[in-house]
Amino acid sequence: MDIIKIIGVGLISLIIIIIIRQYKPEFTLYVSLLAGSIILLFLIDKISGIVDILTSLSNKTSINNEFLTLLIKITGIAFLTEFAVSICKDTGETAIANKVDMGGKVIIVSMSIPIISSLLETVLEILP
Repeated sequence: MDIIKIIGVGLISLIIIIIIRQYKPEFTLYVSLLAGSIILLFLIDKISGIVDILTSLSNKTSINNEFLTLLIKITGIAFLTEFAVSICKDTGETAIANKVDMGGKVIIVSMSIPIISSLLETVLEILP
């Protein structure tokens, strides 16, 4: 029941943030970062299991392992970008959050170019 642990960390950190905000509001960011890091640590086993399953499926099929590696990296960038954007928004820095979000999207698009070009080449081979 990993979800119970995740919800527990979230609720406990929320209570701590509410209490700390009254006395030292600048420390709420640290509690939020710590809670997010703990939750990410809980998820590492699940993420590694997903990567192992995708790798074994990729080995059984004719899918290029480079594409699988790119997809895993792109997914990781999306998760990390969302985490950073959430922290920026929690601290009230929406302008920085928007820039981080845009940066993550640009990096994702630039990393996906080999997959897109391979897909287009395959479509061109099929068409007469």
